[in-house]
Amino acid sequence: MTPSIQPITGRAWVFGDALNTDAMYPAHAMKLDLAEAAKHVFAQVRPGWTDLVRPGDILVAGKNFGVGSSRPVPTLFQHLGIAALIAEEFNSLFLRNAINAGLPALTVPRATTFFSDGDIATLDVTTGRYANQTTGAEERTAPLPDLVLDIIGNGGVLPMLARAGYLPEAVAGLLLSGAGGGLR
Repeated sequence: MTPSIQPITGRAWVFGDALNTDAMYPAHAMKLDLAEAAKHVFAQVRPGWTDLVRPGDILVAGKNFGVGSSRPVPTLFQHLGIAALIAEEFNSLFLRNAINAGLPALTVPRATTFFSDGDIATLDVTTGRYANQTTGAEERTAPLPDLVLDIIGNGGVLPMLARAGYLPEAVAGLLLSGAGGGLR
C-alpha cells in the first residue's frame, strides 16, 4: 500500500536554467560527510543560500535543471530540508536521482515566472495542482505517475524495495547512510 502524499507548502527559492550538478555539489565537497557537504550547495551560484534555507522550503528552477554528472544532489537538498522541487524541465538523470531519493519533483511550465523568491508555493504531486499563495494564482500540470508516487510515498526506492521484501532493511539502511558507497 502506498502511503498518502499530502500537498506540500513552503517558501520558494527560484533559480534559472541549466543549473549544473557541479555548481550544486562542488567536487571538493564530495569528500565531506553529508552535513558538511550540504553547506556547499549552490555556493558558486548563490553564496550563503544554505544559511537561509529552512525545512519545508521548495526549490524552483528553469529548464534543464540538474544537467551534468550523476552527483547525489537530491540527498543534499533533503538534508537541508528542501521538501520538493519544481522545474520547467528536469535533466532526466537528475530527475531519476530525485525520485529514487524520495524527493518530490514536479515539472511546471513557466515555473520561474509563476514563482518569485520568497513566495509561498503549494504543490500536489498527486493531482498536478500548484499554486502561488502569495499572488493567489493556481494552475495544473501533469501529476506524477503512480509508480513514482509509490517510490516517493515510501521515502525512496531503497525503502520501497525493503518494505516489499526485495532488499533486507539493514542493507537499505546501510546504503542510505552512505556505507554502501553513497554519501557519507
